[in-house]
Amino acid sequence: MGRQAFEGVNVVDFGWIGVGPSAAEYLGDHGATVVRVESNTKLDALRILPPFKDQQLGINRSAFFTAINSSKYGVSLNLSHPKGLEVAKRLVRWADIVIEGMTPGTMKKLGLDYEELRKVKPDVIMLSTTQQGQYGPHAGFGGHGGLMSSLSGFFSLTGYPDGDPAMVYGAYTDFVNFHLVGILVMATLDYRRRTGKGQYIDQSQLEGALQFLAPPLLDYRVNGRVLTRMGNRDPYAAPHGVYPCRGEDKWCAIAVFSDEEWQAFCNVIGNPEWTRDPRFTTFLGRKENEDELDRLVGEWTANFTAEEVMTVMQAAGVPAAAAKNPEELFNDAQLKHRGYFVMLEHPEIGLHSYHGAQFKLSKTPAQLRPAPCLGEHNEYVYKELLGMSADEIADLMAEGVFE
Repeated sequence: MGRQAFEGVNVVDFGWIGVGPSAAEYLGDHGATVVRVESNTKLDALRILPPFKDQQLGINRSAFFTAINSSKYGVSLNLSHPKGLEVAKRLVRWADIVIEGMTPGTMKKLGLDYEELRKVKPDVIMLSTTQQGQYGPHAGFGGHGGLMSSLSGFFSLTGYPDGDPAMVYGAYTDFVNFHLVGILVMATLDYRRRTGKGQYIDQSQLEGALQFLAPPLLDYRVNGRVLTRMGNRDPYAAPHGVYPCRGEDKWCAIAVFSDEEWQAFCNVIGNPEWTRDPRFTTFLGRKENEDELDRLVGEWTANFTAEEVMTVMQAAGVPAAAAKNPEELFNDAQLKHRGYFVMLEHPEIGLHSYHGAQFKLSKTPAQLRPAPCLGEHNEYVYKELLGMSADEIADLMAEGVFE
């Protein structure tokens, strides 16, 4: 196999929890040498969050942590120790890219802000990804993706009209932002290749997430309309919902946007008499009588499995998809065919499934390695990558630098 896409690129990952580490993982999966810097004195929150392999707690057993830290070398380093700062700067001198996701001002307090790093490595690329950026009245706002998903408006749009806001699954803004961050770093690498100059990237996760709410934001700006919760409804489709199917807690999503799709839908369900009711023969009529329409659609879908409904609808050109649970996703034929889930041998939790690379490069496919245990690669990184002697490593360890 030839060289990987980012082979020869060195990355220091000072990230925290989700966005920064996920972007570094992109690079590592595709050949970059990524060193994940952590500390026993202040554990990354993901190391102590479930699910844990075999339900056994431990700082190296979180599947959440392993999911976004594959293909990295892991070191422990106490950045609050004066000599820890010196080691960190040696890592920066070795690196092409430095990624961090701490609250604004933290890296400066540690002596690792961009101006200091430029003194060590003039052409270094530094990415800071934070809740709301490095400056402004709310820059110091600390938190995580759950809070940011609320602040950015996603929660107010999720749920039923007569109910409270519902939380979007997981830390939604984390999941959309790390893609943007990965692209930013790649673009900056190209900039350095062309100019020989480094760059500092100040990425606000709030601003990144708002890109995914462009239509309702534009609608308010142009028309003064404020989008509100609408459950599973859509203003441009009817029927549009998630309908009950045969079996326990089995559902299928169906979306009918055009008259052609409506006719195809009617043909699939056998053109029952109610489909010719004047209330449903036009789009506006279906929207005005949507509660009754959903009831009738649900009565039909309940006779079939979700996969059966999905298959016949898709064959007729009607958008439909079975609502799958994690077990069904793990056994999904399409994901299996593309090799999405990758089994890797972790040093503590053993054989474990990882999310595969989220994009395929035909000539240089990703090559994943298991996520590191805390401090697992101290000797390799400090000795082989930074050129420290065994005595120096032993002395620093005795002084608590590698805690």
